[in-house]
Amino acid sequence: MNVRPRPRVLTLGETMGLVRAGETGPLRAGASARITIGGAETNVAIGLSRLGVGALWLGRVGDDAIGEAVLAALRAEDVELAAEVDAERPTGLMVKESRVPGASRVTYYRSGSAASAMSPELLRPELFEGIELRHLTGITPALSRTSADLAHQAAVTARQHGVRVSLDVNYRSALWSVDEAREGLQRLLPLVDVVFGGHGELSLLCDRTGRHPVAGDSALLASLADAGPREVVLKRGDAGAASHRDGAYEEAAAFPVEPVDTVGAGDAFVAGYLAAALEDRSPVERLRQANACGALACLNTGDWEGTPTRRDLSAFLDGADPVVR
Repeated sequence: MNVRPRPRVLTLGETMGLVRAGETGPLRAGASARITIGGAETNVAIGLSRLGVGALWLGRVGDDAIGEAVLAALRAEDVELAAEVDAERPTGLMVKESRVPGASRVTYYRSGSAASAMSPELLRPELFEGIELRHLTGITPALSRTSADLAHQAAVTARQHGVRVSLDVNYRSALWSVDEAREGLQRLLPLVDVVFGGHGELSLLCDRTGRHPVAGDSALLASLADAGPREVVLKRGDAGAASHRDGAYEEAAAFPVEPVDTVGAGDAFVAGYLAAALEDRSPVERLRQANACGALACLNTGDWEGTPTRRDLSAFLDGADPVVR
């Protein structure tokens, strides 16, 4: 009998229903579609769970069919829930279409959603019992003023409980401007132990005076580390990844794959990295595992469905025959 691992990571954020077109081309009346779920924080939680790391999700959904689908899908992936159900506001929804092969467009319907009404009242001291790491993204503080207060208080409370904090920038231009994001995320940086982002996202955290140099990856990561995070991780897609930890800069090459869909790959990357960090593996090993998880996630059209299990990951890293006989 499988025993669910004790939660070691607490995630917080909005998870929505996802309507995904079943064929390439514009979404039209009568076209086939699949209903699933998606959300950066729960994508990471699922990724961690599949790698054997217990994860707990804190969030809010509406009292509707989409909200029920969100909770059921997460339970099926062995993610523990600390979710509230809002009887007045709906669960958010996103629609994903692939107008040309290999490229996706996502439209969000999240204004006034149940998650946008999240506030620090969601936090309870018992949520941090046994938790070793608290994962946030830059999406949650962009949802509303109360959600921003929640994200900040979650980081403060984690620090008070001796829990590490990770932050994936995950900038969404539809939710806030560059200046708003910079101000909101700089507020979190001193409370964060590890921060993830692409080059543009990490550069976004620079202040207007140019105090943080952005010309070179090594200089950018080192400068951001001066703002508080012990670890700064740069996601470079098919160019691999780099990190700055305790004064040391490391790089790891990407794994070449032919991507089907890159949406969700960054979340799988984060899950792989955090799982390796919780095992206290070296910076290069963390990057290598993260790159492998991101590569495998690209081989599926879902936001999280292609996230690897521990067995999938081991076979990929060991170069095993992909055909099981």
